[in-house]
Amino acid sequence: MAAAEETPLTGVAWAAAPEAAPAGWTVITVTVEGAAANLGKGFGHKGGGYLCVSTGGAQAVPGPVVTDVQVLSDRSPQPAGYTRAPEFPEPRNAVSRKKRVYVKLLPLDTAETAVFDIKLSSKSKALPHYMKIGEMGSFAIWCKKGPVLKPSPPPVPKPRTISAGLKQLSLQPPDSDHRSPVARCSTKRASQHESLYDTSNIYGLSAMDGVPFTLHPKFESKLSSGSNAIFADLNVKSLADIEKEYNYAFVVERTAAARLPPSVC
Repeated sequence: MAAAEETPLTGVAWAAAPEAAPAGWTVITVTVEGAAANLGKGFGHKGGGYLCVSTGGAQAVPGPVVTDVQVLSDRSPQPAGYTRAPEFPEPRNAVSRKKRVYVKLLPLDTAETAVFDIKLSSKSKALPHYMKIGEMGSFAIWCKKGPVLKPSPPPVPKPRTISAGLKQLSLQPPDSDHRSPVARCSTKRASQHESLYDTSNIYGLSAMDGVPFTLHPKFESKLSSGSNAIFADLNVKSLADIEKEYNYAFVVERTAAARLPPSVC
């Protein structure tokens, strides 16, 4: 049998013949040794009988899963919480059952462990990692159990208010919402004025930054007598005086430009 060990079984039943099992069920036709796994005598059928399992899986069939299987004699009472394994085709009341198969089903979200595989072998055979649940005819029945892996819930997005979302879309700083337009303009001009003289930025340095300054000795005595004494000897020039003093007619340059280029011999 090729049972899917990664998903728990969703049902255990038995069929009178391999072709009697409905769609979605896998029939156990051979034992682990390769012998025919016909359990007809154990079920009281002359024609035969085979165990079969359904492997819908936790993802494909999110319904009940098999958590336990028991094989008991017909004189044993039915265990609490177990149901009798279905038969394909419908069972006949006139046929006696020497052994009965009981299955315990639980919802997937409440099951902690489940049955993942069932195998048949001879009575003298031991299967590692499998648990023997009973004997039927000349065969031993084994099941493999394991923990049920619960699907992780989808991530839930963190709730966000509308005001917080709209605030992130604004181009204004968070603290500028409660100030008037005049206050915001004043703050903007002050920040621009301070950035021109911010020495932490190389582009905000002045041309006089770092140049040493010392007062000339002839002005030291006058500076102490009064704040306006230093301005007494200052000569104030008009714009015409400055243009006359620093006038440059570019005569040499004009003469050089007017010279004819030497003739080519």
